[in-house]
Amino acid sequence: MPISLSWHCQLWRLFSAVLLVVSMEAGARELAAEADDMVEVEVATLGLAGPVGPPVVLLREPGAREVIPIFIGANEAGAILRALSGERAARPMTHDLLSDVLGEIEATLERVYVDAIVNDAFFGMLELSLPGRDEPLRIDSRPSDAIALAIHAGASILVAPKVLEAARNIEYEGLDDQVVVALGITVAPVTDDLREALDLPDRPGVLVNDVHGPAAEAGLRPGALLLEVNGETPETPLQYLELVRDTAVDEDVRLRYWQDGAEQELQVTTDVPPRQPMPKLQEDVPGIRS
Repeated sequence: MPISLSWHCQLWRLFSAVLLVVSMEAGARELAAEADDMVEVEVATLGLAGPVGPPVVLLREPGAREVIPIFIGANEAGAILRALSGERAARPMTHDLLSDVLGEIEATLERVYVDAIVNDAFFGMLELSLPGRDEPLRIDSRPSDAIALAIHAGASILVAPKVLEAARNIEYEGLDDQVVVALGITVAPVTDDLREALDLPDRPGVLVNDVHGPAAEAGLRPGALLLEVNGETPETPLQYLELVRDTAVDEDVRLRYWQDGAEQELQVTTDVPPRQPMPKLQEDVPGIRS
C-alpha cells in the first residue's frame, strides 16, 4: 500500500520534534557574553579575507565606521548571498529546509548570536521560542549557519562586543558586483537593459532591488535608482555601503533617488531595521497531492 504524503509530513514533524528535545536535553553551552550587552547588526554583503582568502560575511554595526567580517564556508556564503538577493531554490536547500522544519513545529527563530571568537574560530548560537515553553531554547551553532537561518527567518543578529573588536583586525576585500544591504535597502549594479526596462535615466547610481523598514515606509520602492547618499553618488553597491557607514553618529542618512519619473528625497535612521522572513516558495508539483 502506498504511503500518503500527509503521513510523511506527520512523521517528519515527529522527527523534528525529537531533534529539538534531544537538543534541550544535551545541555548546549552557555552564551559567552551577556545577551543585553550584545550589539544588533545588519548583514550587508559578502567579501573575501584577502585576495585569495576564505569568504567572509560583512556585518554593518550602526554608528561604526567599518563593517565587521566573519569567516564563513563556501556553502554558507552561497546560502547567504541567495538570501540577500531574495532568491530561493526550486527545491529546499539545507537552510531552507531547517527554516521550514522550524515553521512546521511552530518554533520561532527569534535571535542568533555571535558570542565568542577563539583562535580565529567564531562561535554562535540560535535562540528559539517554542509553544508551551516559557524560557527560550538556545542551541550551539556555527555563526555562518546561524546568519543564513536568520536571513530566512527574519531574526535579529547580535554580536558580542569582544567579537566586534577582534573581527575588526581581519583584513578583507569587498566585491563590487555583489548585492549589498544597508538600512534595509538592497542595492545592485544597474545595467543598460534594466535602465531601459525600468525607464531609468542615464545617470550614475545603484538599483534598489528590495526595501523594508523605515525606507519602505517613507515610500522607497524596488526599481528605484539610488542617486545620492548624503550628497555623494554611489557608483557601486559597495560604495553605497561605505557612504552609509560614514554617516555621522546620531545623524540620519539622506537619500536622493529616481522613482516615478522624478527625483525624490528621504531621510532614514542608521539603526538596524526589523527584518522580514523570506516568503516560502509555493510550488504545485504535478502528480503529488497532500
